[in-house]
Amino acid sequence: MTRDDAGGDPEPGANPDLLREARDAVVEYAPALADLTPGRTGNLSVRDGDAVAVTPTGVPYDSFDAGDVPVVSLDGERLAGRMAPSSEVPMHTGIYGHDRPGAIVHTHSPWATTMATLGRKLPPVHYMIAAVGREVPLADYAPYGTEELAANVVAAMAEADSDAAILANHGLVVTGPDVETAVENTRHVEDICRLYLRASAVGEPHVLTDEQMATVEERFESYGQQPDAE
Repeated sequence: MTRDDAGGDPEPGANPDLLREARDAVVEYAPALADLTPGRTGNLSVRDGDAVAVTPTGVPYDSFDAGDVPVVSLDGERLAGRMAPSSEVPMHTGIYGHDRPGAIVHTHSPWATTMATLGRKLPPVHYMIAAVGREVPLADYAPYGTEELAANVVAAMAEADSDAAILANHGLVVTGPDVETAVENTRHVEDICRLYLRASAVGEPHVLTDEQMATVEERFESYGQQPDAE
């Protein structure tokens, strides 16, 4: 019995209420994986302090509640939740330990996974790639659920200064400050992979220069609704 099930000791993290919100967020956003990845092959997680709420392994995305959602430490120790965590916990905790984003989404979405099987990174063929960086690098292959895969993903993202990576012969991982942003940016990357592959079938896609991407990044800083100046 976990501390969560026992109803005695508080859940891990500096603020138990925030961790409960993280588990609620996993429940809320897990169904979005159904639109991005086949079967039950995707997973997502939300970090709160030194603990991570992550989707359970091998269950439909709409078949669990917050009490089922596993909670693990950044060392991978299971702390709470009625269900076993995703097999990709090492990748999630590895990324959190290095870069400490707020959320991570991993999918086998078809266009990004096509890139993965071709062994290709995603270059800046569309300005919306700036949502995750100037490119989406290719992480070297390693078996799923391993520390080796986690290390490969962390290294690829760090070298490219990117918030996403294509996993060779596997799929896609995207990070974000929160789970809503991570899911949205996963869709952006998937759409750009589709554009890139369709364009490649006709000719050689034009790639934006570093100077052009720098301009995009500058404009992104003021994109969307901004608070009124006082």
